[in-house]
Amino acid sequence: MNASSSAAPRIEHLDALRGLALLGILLVNIGVFASPWWGLAPDPGYADPLSRAVEASVTALFEMKFYLLFSFLFGYSFSLQQSAAERAGEAFAPRMGRRLLGLWIAGALHAALLFHGDILTTYALMGAALLLLSRAPERLQLPIAHALIVATASCWALLGALAWLSPAPPNDPVAMAAQAQATLAGFTGSPLQVLAARWRELGDTWPILLLLQAPCALAMFLYGLAAGRRKLAARLDDYRPLLRRLRIAGFSIGLPAALALGANAVWPVSEAVELWVLALSLLTAPLLSLAYAATALPWFARGGARIADWLAPAGRMALSNYLLQSAAMAFLFTGYGFGLMGRVSPAAVVGIALALFAAQLWLSRVWLQRRAYGPLEWLLRALTIGAWPRNAKSAYDISHRDAAK
Repeated sequence: MNASSSAAPRIEHLDALRGLALLGILLVNIGVFASPWWGLAPDPGYADPLSRAVEASVTALFEMKFYLLFSFLFGYSFSLQQSAAERAGEAFAPRMGRRLLGLWIAGALHAALLFHGDILTTYALMGAALLLLSRAPERLQLPIAHALIVATASCWALLGALAWLSPAPPNDPVAMAAQAQATLAGFTGSPLQVLAARWRELGDTWPILLLLQAPCALAMFLYGLAAGRRKLAARLDDYRPLLRRLRIAGFSIGLPAALALGANAVWPVSEAVELWVLALSLLTAPLLSLAYAATALPWFARGGARIADWLAPAGRMALSNYLLQSAAMAFLFTGYGFGLMGRVSPAAVVGIALALFAAQLWLSRVWLQRRAYGPLEWLLRALTIGAWPRNAKSAYDISHRDAAK
């Protein structure tokens, strides 16, 4: 088997991993749409053991892990695009700058119209920082990544210490219920009321995104950049010892911290403990995310090839699918459509997420049978290269693809 034929499936495995990350992000984000109590306290309307177990499991296994996995893949893809530009003798920075601008515009519209927890604007800003750091040697990039994670976790741990030294009064259940009711009324009202509610939430959300998610995302960008330059996905056998160490560290250190985060989400102790558990998760979630990748990639290359084949098209259309998820959830849970916020149990919410993702897998597969890019990927590429790329696949492309199966 020649080099090109052996490398292609590995790129498909990266797409499959990106598709898997989309599922994890969906399972976290749908909770924001489904419950007016999200970010306040466990919903008292769903206090049964099953609901609490589902909430704890989603928080432990998916929250703060899969956006980091997606961030790692962003850095990996950055390295591939940079290498392609170098081989073609083209200037990389202007093209990437236009791409990041397009990503920021898409994210700003997404945040304003669909989901105040948008990650795209953060990616665009941190992508600019990655562009500045991309020419630095790896011996500088990796310590910067480590320092970003440790510094972020330390800041939140310090906030926990301050909360312990000067504890705030206990949360007033009546006040929290009133806040949840106001959130529910805003997001299930008219479309204009939904927009107004989203703008109010944006004011509270963006500082958290910048102070919590942004530095950790940039750290994972740098880890992904290093992995891409080493062609880790195309040389899995060469990196088997590293992947094994990542699995051991991720599951032995990251998983217990993740379980603590899940338990604290549904059985909170105090503000100080909440901040300390958050700090611990910030410190260890990157390890668990990398352990997920170190488990999935070799499995896709062997026993999980069929699953990878289904996930890869969704991963190739990650931007389109991410925004489509938000549009679907907004239609289901807010006043844009059915207004189901607060009326669906956590277990049913997970079922809806799985059904939506299954539909996306099918739609992505059908779309890419005749087209080279997802709709938003095509627009982003047009902005990147400054020309309209060919999107429809030729009869030769289709027949060649079918023959390769």
